[in-house]
Amino acid sequence: MEKEFTKEQQYVLARKRVEKISKFYKHLASYIVVNIFLTAIFIVGDMNDGDSFKEAFTDYHNYKIWLYWGIGIAFQALNTFGLNLFMSKDWEEKKIKKYMDEQDNRR
Repeated sequence: MEKEFTKEQQYVLARKRVEKISKFYKHLASYIVVNIFLTAIFIVGDMNDGDSFKEAFTDYHNYKIWLYWGIGIAFQALNTFGLNLFMSKDWEEKKIKKYMDEQDNRR
């Protein structure tokens, strides 16, 4: 059963959705900026401890924060956009049409 919303209710729901998406993109931007800064600090610190640039650049420990914080970002993306971020109804319909077209071309 579909609910009928008034224009005002639709506006409030749309506004909340846009705010949620906006928060996600702000979090994503801070994730990128902060992690670049921290990784640079870690690499410089390793170089000061005697590692070469290549050793410091390829050291996994300098990138752990990307992984752990990235898991949080992934969960926030799923919460914001839902599971249909990758496989929406539109995607399903396009795939069905594609396979139907392929079958028509075989005949």
